[in-house]
Amino acid sequence: MTEEVKTSPIADFDWDAYEKGETAGEKSREELTKTYDESLNTVKDKDVIEGTIIALNKREAVVNIGYKSDGIIPVSEFRYNPDIKVGDVVEVFIENQEDKKGQLILSHRKARASRSWERVNQALENDEIIKGYIKCRTKGGMIVDVFGIEAFLPGSQIDVKPIRDYDIFVGKTMEFKVVKINQEFKNVVVSHKALIEAELEQQKREIISKLEKGQVLEGTVKNITTYGVFIDLGGVDGLIHITDLSWGRVNHPEEVVTLDQKLNVVILDFDNEKKRIALGLKQLQPHPWDALNPDLKVGDKVKGKVVVMADYGAFIEIAPGVEGLIHVSEMSWSQHLRSAQDFMKAGDEIEAVILTLDREDRKMSLGIKQLKEDPWENIETKYPVGSKHTAKVRNFTNFGVFVELEEGVDGLIHISDLSWTKKIKHPTEFTQIGADIDVQVLEIDKDNRRLSLGHKQLEENPWDVFETIFTVGSIHEGTIIEMLDKGAVIALPYGVEGFATPKHLVKEDGSHAKVDEKLNFKVIEFNKDSKRIILSHSRIFEDEAKAERAESKKSAPKRAPRKESEPVVSTPVEKTTLGDIEALAALKEKLSGNA
Repeated sequence: MTEEVKTSPIADFDWDAYEKGETAGEKSREELTKTYDESLNTVKDKDVIEGTIIALNKREAVVNIGYKSDGIIPVSEFRYNPDIKVGDVVEVFIENQEDKKGQLILSHRKARASRSWERVNQALENDEIIKGYIKCRTKGGMIVDVFGIEAFLPGSQIDVKPIRDYDIFVGKTMEFKVVKINQEFKNVVVSHKALIEAELEQQKREIISKLEKGQVLEGTVKNITTYGVFIDLGGVDGLIHITDLSWGRVNHPEEVVTLDQKLNVVILDFDNEKKRIALGLKQLQPHPWDALNPDLKVGDKVKGKVVVMADYGAFIEIAPGVEGLIHVSEMSWSQHLRSAQDFMKAGDEIEAVILTLDREDRKMSLGIKQLKEDPWENIETKYPVGSKHTAKVRNFTNFGVFVELEEGVDGLIHISDLSWTKKIKHPTEFTQIGADIDVQVLEIDKDNRRLSLGHKQLEENPWDVFETIFTVGSIHEGTIIEMLDKGAVIALPYGVEGFATPKHLVKEDGSHAKVDEKLNFKVIEFNKDSKRIILSHSRIFEDEAKAERAESKKSAPKRAPRKESEPVVSTPVEKTTLGDIEALAALKEKLSGNA
C-alpha cells in the first residue's frame, strides 16, 4: 500500500508574490534593499577615499572601494610607482558614482592632485623622501611629476656627478627631496642629489681621515676645466691644477687627460674642514731637470721651441719641463733694444747658446746673438778712423744724429759735423729718420762701443777758400734771411752765412734793413776757427763819407779810387747748400792762377 505523503500548506505563503516571480521571505523588497545599501560604503561625488587594487594588467587597474561596483583606473596614472601590485591601497577621487552605464568612475591622478600641495609642504617640513616620475626635459633641468604636481629638478641636482646626457633620465621614477617651494606661484623644486650627499659626506669624512700627503691613489677623470681636472677618488673628489699635470707647459688639460680616464695621482695637500684635496700627476714622474744631460755646460748650443713670448724676452723649451730665457738684449748685438716679437714668435724652432746654467735653482739663460760674431771685436779693421761708409739714420737728439752702420754698430754725428757752412739748430733741418747718410769715422771708443762720425768731413773745408774771398774790408752782396734780437743772419755767396748787428743794418736813408732784402755788406771780421763772418751795411756809406771828408780837407777835387783790397763782389746770393764745393774749388783755382 502506497504510503500517502501528507503535506501541510504554509499558512503565510504569498501566492501572489510567487506568481510575480518574487522570492518568498519575511522581509519586503524595500527592507532587503535597505539592508543591502547599509552594508556598502557611503560615498559622495568629489570625495577622496582609499581603495584596494583587486586586479591589474598593463592597461588598467580595478579598484574596490567597498561600493556596489568597482572602478577602473588607467595604469598610466600610477607611472610614478612602477612597483604597484594587486592588494596595494591607493587613494582615489570619486568623479561619478554611476555614469550612464552604471559604472563607478574613479581617478587616482585627481586624488593625488587634491592632496598634493598639502603633502608637498608636509614633505618639505619633515624632510621626507618622496617618489617622482621624470616626465620630460626642460631648460636647465627636468620636469618631475610629484603627487600630481609638476616640480622642477635642476640639472645640478640630479646627481653629484656632472650629467652629460639628460635624456636617459626621462621616463624614470626616482626618489627626491623637496628643497624649495614658492607658495605664491605654486612652484616646487626637488633634488635627487640631496639624497646621496649625506651618505657621500660620511664617506668623505672616512676617506679624508685616512689620507696622507704623498699617498698615491687611483682615480677617474670626472670633469675637465680650463684651470684643472677633477678626479673621483671613490666618493670624494680631488683637483689636479693645470700646473701639476705635466712638467712641461700645458695650454689646456685636454692635452694631457680625457674624461673617464683612470690614472694614478699623488696627494699634495688636503683640508679636513673644507674637504678639499689637491692632487698631482707630474709628481709621479722624475723632474726633467734631474734627467738633463750632465755634460751640458755654458757655451754649448741647444735647440728648442719658443713656448712663451714676452716684451722682455722669450722662454725656450729645450726638453719637456726644461726651459731657458732669452732676454731681448741677447737677441741682437744692437744697442737699441726692441721687442722680442721682432725676432721670433711662439712655436718657432730655434738654436741658442747657453749663457748661464744653474741646476740647483733649475734656471737657464740663453742667447742667439752669440751665434754671430761680435761686430766690435774687429771694429778697428772694419771701420778704421778716416774710412768712409753709408749709414742709416736711427734717431735724433738736440746735439746730433744717431746712425747705424750695421746691426750692433752705432755711431753719433755731432750737429757741428753735419755742415761746414750752414748753422743747423736741429738735425731735422738736415736729414730724416730712415734716410741714408754718408759718414766718415772720426774716433773709435771700443770699450763703450761708440763711434764718432762726421758728414762734413767728406768734403774739403771750404773755409780755407772763404779765407781768401771774404777778407776784411771786402764788399759782397747778401740777403737777409732771418732777423734776431741781436741782429740778422745774412746769406752770402757760396752758401756761407754772415751776421750783422742792428746798428750795422741801418741804411743810408736812416731806415733799417728787413728780411729778404738784398744789400751790399762789408766784411768787418772773419774768424776761420769759429767759422764766423761779421758784416755791416752801414759801414759802406760811413767809410765813403769819411773818405770824402778826408779828401775835402786836402782840397782834392776827385774821390780817391777804390782800393783793390776792397773789391765789390756782385755774385748771386744762394741758400746754404752742400753743392757749392765745386764752385768754390773753381774759384780757388782761379785765385791761385791770378796770384
